[in-house]
Amino acid sequence: MWLAMAALVLWLDGYSVLCAVKPFAPCRRCAGAGQIEWFRKVRTCPRCRGKKLRLRVGRRVHNAWRRTHEAGRR
Repeated sequence: MWLAMAALVLWLDGYSVLCAVKPFAPCRRCAGAGQIEWFRKVRTCPRCRGKKLRLRVGRRVHNAWRRTHEAGRR
């Protein structure tokens, strides 16, 4: 049990450092290409809008927590 908890804490620490250093990741839908093929037509990826990147989930959670914290301090 302790080993699983230690592994989880280590993984969360590593992911939080990754989110702080590199908050953006390649888009999952277009694999970072910015375009997808849909019915044999190439068009801009609707998920990333052609920007090729997406905000990581951990960074999104951190930003939401920070906004809530700031709103509570006012």
